[in-house]
Amino acid sequence: MEQCWGPLDPLPGLLAAGADLSPATLIQAYRHGIFPWFSSGQPILWWSPDPRMVLPVSGFRMRRSLRQTLARRLAQGNFEIRFDTQFETVMRACAQSPRPQQQGTWISEDMIQAYVKLHRMGIAHSVETWVDGQLQAGLYGINLGRAMFGESMFTRIPDGSKLALAALVGFCLDNDIEWIDCQQNTRHLASMGAHEIERKAFTDWLTRVTEKAPPSWQFNSVYWDRVSRLR
Repeated sequence: MEQCWGPLDPLPGLLAAGADLSPATLIQAYRHGIFPWFSSGQPILWWSPDPRMVLPVSGFRMRRSLRQTLARRLAQGNFEIRFDTQFETVMRACAQSPRPQQQGTWISEDMIQAYVKLHRMGIAHSVETWVDGQLQAGLYGINLGRAMFGESMFTRIPDGSKLALAALVGFCLDNDIEWIDCQQNTRHLASMGAHEIERKAFTDWLTRVTEKAPPSWQFNSVYWDRVSRLR
């Protein structure tokens, strides 16, 4: 990763430009801690930031307000978490919810089609918040072995994406996934327990865990019990 631009360069973490978004290219990139992020009109840009933002699932901050939202939703009986039932819809909703301080979206049509292919291969997944039979929030990411790479999220209701993230944390706790990759440092992620680690520590972890067998992607209500124990 010596070729990556460093903290004093114009675009810290930038590694390369070009190549393609084929499944083989994306899988190889993620295995080495590299991800694509580019805007319309740009070549495909590949990034590997140092430090790297990760969410240790055992350190997820299940705040009181989120606990109350979860308890209320469960009591109402009109709320559920689903995995992988509307992956492309989740991606497109995320594309309409750009990251803070970002003009437009980095989730282009080419990106959507590329990740839909990964979804069909059982590598890209969505976690979906449904209320009254309607998709109201969600997130999507990449799973290789026992590594989880978070990509983007959206919500149409208060705490909707946080409920999806809490469900993902519970899933990870139950399936020996230590970290969720968050790629870049944001105040929002930090407030939920994410922090930065050295890139080498991150890539060393990937070497250990990406070759393991991936978990079965099915939601189980026991995940709420796991995440509710966190403080």
